[in-house]
Parts: sequence; C-alpha cells; structure tokens
Amino acid sequence: MGWQLRSATRALPVLAAALLLPVTAAHAGPAAPERTPAGQAQASASQQQAAPPAGSPVAVNGAVRVCGRNLCDQRGTAIQLRGMSTHGLQWYSQCVNNASLDALAGDWGADIVRLSTYVQEDGYETDPEYFTDLVDRYVEDATARGLYVIVDWHMLDPGDPHYNLSRAKTFFSTIAQRHKGKDNVLYEIANEPSGVSWSRIRSYAEQVIPVIRAQDANAVVLVGTRGWSSLGVSEGGSEAEVVANPVNASNIMYTFHFYAASHGDEYLNTLSRAADKLPVFVTEFGTQEYTGDGPNDFTTSQRYLDLMARKKISWTNWNYSDDERSGAVFKEGTCGAGPYTGTSSLKPAGVWIRERIRGAASADGFGG
Repeated sequence: MGWQLRSATRALPVLAAALLLPVTAAHAGPAAPERTPAGQAQASASQQQAAPPAGSPVAVNGAVRVCGRNLCDQRGTAIQLRGMSTHGLQWYSQCVNNASLDALAGDWGADIVRLSTYVQEDGYETDPEYFTDLVDRYVEDATARGLYVIVDWHMLDPGDPHYNLSRAKTFFSTIAQRHKGKDNVLYEIANEPSGVSWSRIRSYAEQVIPVIRAQDANAVVLVGTRGWSSLGVSEGGSEAEVVANPVNASNIMYTFHFYAASHGDEYLNTLSRAADKLPVFVTEFGTQEYTGDGPNDFTTSQRYLDLMARKKISWTNWNYSDDERSGAVFKEGTCGAGPYTGTSSLKPAGVWIRERIRGAASADGFGG
C-alpha cells in the first residue's frame, strides 16, 4: 500500500489477498537534480520558531498533540489537517520551491506538507548530509508559511525497517535537534513496512522514538503499519494486531495508506474500525490505482474523504509533482516553470484534490 511505485512497482493483491505477488520495476525516476554542496543549510536548534503568518494553520492551531484517538490543537480540540505529500526529493526537489510552496499554502489552502525522503532508490543512503540539509531547508520554508510538516522517512525496499535502523537514528536525531523549538513538525519514522511482523515494526519504533524524544519531547510521531501501511490488510491481517499490541510510547499515531481505484470496502472498513480504537493519520493516498497511475476513482475517493472528515482523520495526498503518472497533480513540465496556482497546470486528480483542500480551508477560515 502506499505503493511508492516511483522507483519500483509492486504487483500487490487488490482487496486483501494474503498472497503477495512479486515486485516489478516500473520507474527508476528521472535524473536526480544537481546537488548543492552539503552543509549549506543552517542548523536551527538554537532558534525559536518565529510567529507564523496570521491566519495560517499553525497560527490557528498551535502545537498539535495526540489526545485520545485524535490529533488535537493547542486547546485540546480535535482537528483534521489536509495537505499534500511531495514525490521523492531525490527526483522531484525541483517541485518544492518558493512558488510551489506559496501556492500550496495560499491558493490551495493546505494545512500540511509531507517531505518524502527516500532512504534507498538513490535517496538518503547515497548522501546523508545532503538529504538531511535538504529536509532541514524545506522544514524552514514550510514553517515560514505557517504549514505543518511531516518529515517522512520513506523506507520502502527492503520492507524491514530494522535494515535502516542506524540511519534512521542518525537522521531523526539531527532533524529533531535542529527543529525541536518548532510547533509544526511531525515525524513519520517508517513509510511502508512490508514482509515483516507487526512485532518487528513495533520494536523498531520503540528504538527510534526515544531518539526523537531525546531532542524533541513533545512532537507527534507517526508509525508505519504492516502491509505497506495498510494496518495489515494487504498481508492478510487487520488493525486488531495493533490494537492488541500498541507501541509503548505516547503522543503517537499509526499510518494508513490507500489508493481508491484499487482499495475498496475492505480497506475503507478497516480504516473506519481502526479510527474508533487508534489514533490514525492517512499520510498517503491516491485517487487512482495502487501504482499511483491509471484511471481515477473519484467516487470511492470521496467516500474515503467523507469518512476521514467525520472522524477527523488527517491526510496528505500523493503527490505534489509533475511525474508522468496520473497521481502526480501537475502536468509534466510544470515544475520549475509553473504556474502552480489555478488549474491550468493540473491533471484531473490535481483539480479534484485542490478543490477539496480549498473547500475545507474555506470552511476552517484560513487558506484558499
């Protein structure tokens, strides 16, 4: 699930067959953009967060925290954050710039941006200092616009998060130390675990979370779930395993990913049940097939959005780029040139999701 088929595509069972099919290569990604020398970003550990722009999501909600089964604002009121996930930063950092972030915060009226930091697939492991500094800069850029940020540790293949445990500890310790004074940073510590038990994912989380807490005691941490963050459904399980054996930590949420054209009632019902027992954050979803491509199913997508609105489940949509797939919101060639505002540069999925973010933002009284 979540099916980051950006560099490698999985042929996965639709609607929870327990049998998993082999991985098939689909997209190695475009050539990586030219990198600037590492170390250019300035660590911000000693900086206090400047006042966010008036009326922005962070100005309205303040520091978020988990209360019961919901994400809550500084007053303890349950809220729903809505926004976009970037594509892999090793391929599409050109889509994350001042103009595109201005559009996301202003024209789109989003609350949150997810920074998709791949570990493999030409990502973090190839140049840890560069990618740490890149994420650091984007956190600052989003903060200046009053947006919340998910720092997404986009482990995908191999599916065992322990493979990257040492890297994760180094990365999150550095990022949390630099941004511990901020109200708007959330940490997603394992994008889509697969092929391993929930107990093994839980043990990973219980080693990484203390590293973050040592730097930033109050930040919300998002924990990936079994079966590509399907709460186990894609590997024949269910949310019951998480309910019975939760991570031993506070102020955490569990992630769920879906692609509406592939994941119908079984996944929708799993999300509904889980949200009644667990704090859940949908950190990735698409209106198309699990490949992030193919035809859009806006009818099923709307069912998911209606459920998430009723239960105040926060979400970020995949993805804010100009990749060739139907799940990328911009038409090819948009990034670096624009425009990012309006609908002229958007694919159908982009038009649809922008309208829904804008409508929610208008109802909340900011953005849009």
